[in-house]
Parts: sequence; C-alpha cells; structure tokens
Amino acid sequence: MFRAFANAFKIPDLRGKILFTLGIIAVYRLGSVIPIPGVDYAVLNNILDQAEASGVAQLLNLFSGGALTQLAVFALGIMPYITASIIMQLLAVVIPKLEEWQKEGATGTARITQITRYVTVVLAVLQSTGLIVLIQSGQLFGNAGIDTSALIPDDSVPKRALMILTLTAGTAFIMWLGELITQRGIGNGMSIIIFAAIIAALPGQFSAIYQQSLPLFIAFVIVGLILIVGVVYVEQGQRRIPVQYAKRQVGRRQYGGQQTYIPLKVNQSGVIPIIFASSLLYLPTLAASIVNNDAVTNFTDKYFASGAHPVYIITYLALTIFFAFFYTAITFNPIDVADNMKKYGGFIPGIRPGRPTAEYLDRVLTRITLPGSLYLGALAILPLVVLSFGDALFPLGGATLLIVVGVGLETMKQLESQLMQRHYEGFIRG
Repeated sequence: MFRAFANAFKIPDLRGKILFTLGIIAVYRLGSVIPIPGVDYAVLNNILDQAEASGVAQLLNLFSGGALTQLAVFALGIMPYITASIIMQLLAVVIPKLEEWQKEGATGTARITQITRYVTVVLAVLQSTGLIVLIQSGQLFGNAGIDTSALIPDDSVPKRALMILTLTAGTAFIMWLGELITQRGIGNGMSIIIFAAIIAALPGQFSAIYQQSLPLFIAFVIVGLILIVGVVYVEQGQRRIPVQYAKRQVGRRQYGGQQTYIPLKVNQSGVIPIIFASSLLYLPTLAASIVNNDAVTNFTDKYFASGAHPVYIITYLALTIFFAFFYTAITFNPIDVADNMKKYGGFIPGIRPGRPTAEYLDRVLTRITLPGSLYLGALAILPLVVLSFGDALFPLGGATLLIVVGVGLETMKQLESQLMQRHYEGFIRG
C-alpha cells in the first residue's frame, strides 16, 4: 500500500489532483472555524463546555465537523445540498419532465444539477433562519437544559439578516468547493467534504470517551475495527446477474455476442434510508414546538426527545428498513432495465426477454434488499442502543460509518484505476 502511495506521487498529474484535493479540504476546515458575525463567543465557550459534558454536541457535529457548535461560517455544512439532491431524486419519480431530463444524458444532468443548486440555496436560507431562531429561543441543544439565548446580544433585524446571509453563503461556497474537487481532484467532491467533516469530528469524540472511561474507549475501538471490516465486506457484496447479448449483423460488421452482468448490490440504497428515517423522527419534536399542547409535548418528551427510549429505537429501525425498500424501488426500475436489454438484444440465460426478465430482476432485488435493509437498520440503531445501556455515544455507527467506509472505498478505487492505467502497481495486488 505504501508503495502504491509513493507511485501515485510519482505521476505529475495524479500528484496534482491529490494535492489540489487536500488544499480544498484545508480551505473547508478553515471555514469551519471562522465565526459568523453577531455571536458572543465568550458565552459560546461556556455553553460548549456544558454541551460536551452532556454529550449533545457530539450529535450536532456529525456532518459539520464541529462547525455547527462553533457557529462558524460553514455551520450548515453540506446538508442543504444533500437534502436538495434527495428531493430532486424523489421529484424525478413523479414529474415526467425531470425523468425525461435524466434520460437525456449530460445535457439533462446539467439542468437537474442547476435546479439542485437553486434548491440548495433556498434550503440554506430556511435552515439558517431556523438555526438563528433556535439560538434566540434558547433551544439550540434541544431539551438538554442549556440556554443559548444569550449567544446573540443584538437581535435586530439587520443583524439577523447578516447572519442568515453569511450561513447561506457558506453553504454555497462549500457546494462550489465540492464541484471543484469533482472536476479537478480525486473522488466525488461532495462525498469528500462530508468525509473530511466526519473524520475531523471523530478525534474529539473518541477523546471524550477516553477521558470518561479507558475500558470503554478500548471496547469502542475494538468494536469499531470489527464494524469497519464488516461494513467493507457488505458494501462490496453484490449479486451479478449474467446477461448475454445476441450477435447482430449491421452491414459488413457484426455486433454483440459478448457476455456481461448486472451488479445488484446488497446495500443498493446507500446511506439515504438512515437520513430519511432520522429526518422523519425529528418531526414529532417540531410538531410539539408548533402545536404548543401539554399532552403532545409530554408525549414527545417521553418517547422522542431522547434517542435512548425503546420506542424511538424501534421506530428508527422500522423506518430505516422501510426506506431501504422504498429508495431501492425508485432508483432501480426492473421494467426499464428489461426493456433496454430487449432493445439491444440482451437476455438473461434461462429467462425470456421482456416481462419475465423484469419479474425476475424484481424478485432477486427484493431478496437482496431484505438483508441489506436489516444491515442498515442495525447500523442505524447501534449508537442509540449503546446510549440506552451506557452514558456514552458510539461515534462509529449509522451514517458516520457508512460514509467513511463508502467514500474511502470509492476514492481508493479511483486511485487504483489511475495507477493501473499508467502500469503502476495498485493498492490491491492480483
């Protein structure tokens, strides 16, 4: 592996891509510590000490790399863009025009990407406004008993507008940085930025666990390593459906005759079901704050305020399993795949083209998605189960572990392909 890294830096253009990516990550981390105007940071430091003692700050730091609790320029992180991308994928199922653009290739993808940027800015404005309201109402850290209303001494409208504008501009800048990495660096830019944010937060979380209990720290490290190996194994798992293409004569040339396969991954939906489920579980708390009814508030505080309650954990597990099937169904259409295969003379050996092929693919995909959804659900509730039995939040669980491992694997594959193209020995020896 070390030789492979050395080989990567021997290639000028590949070395430039790696250094460019590292430079963009450095810029992103710098923006995660630059404060937004209007915040009293003497008060913030005192509040952060209380939040870290209660463990609430660890949850808020997941996708922002510590920028949210520091109220930095990049406090919103890349989450508005992720939410906008998910919304566009869901709308493509119900809006024929978006579905038509998806099938147009690069031109249609460019149009969808442009709309996603606009939606990202709108969501960033809404989320930044909500963040300022939460701070001024003293509820930034939920029901942890930490009052944050003194963080913003000047609550005038111009000051609020400046803070909202700064946070929105920070999100737009992060989106631009991610696109730069995709175009000129290594890997998918948005994924790399999320990866950098999570990795930046992990040392602080493990340090807090180490200070709390050395045996617990050792246990978490061992369990984390085992989980990483398991997640790599499952994420690489796939069912390969063989596809044979018939020979076709076009003029004097003969096409087809080759054999390929359709890879169906065990975890076809990725980390999206966990994000969907966690977003829905926030709705009861949001509804309680809007309705302002004692019965609703008491119910929400009892079952949904803390992730350690069994009702919350079971609901989280059920929603994750449901969304794993739901998202797989909207992203992989067996009918379209079967029609394209039939159009180009492809068939699955032993299966008739057309509707029987679509039914076969749907049956195989359903059987694969079942263990994949259970795997996602187990990862999602793991930190909550640990929290319910002990007073510590397990850092490597749910979306964190999936993103770290998934982005690491994809980036490694890109470096591997670049090295193999230049006849260098890669990371994986044959």
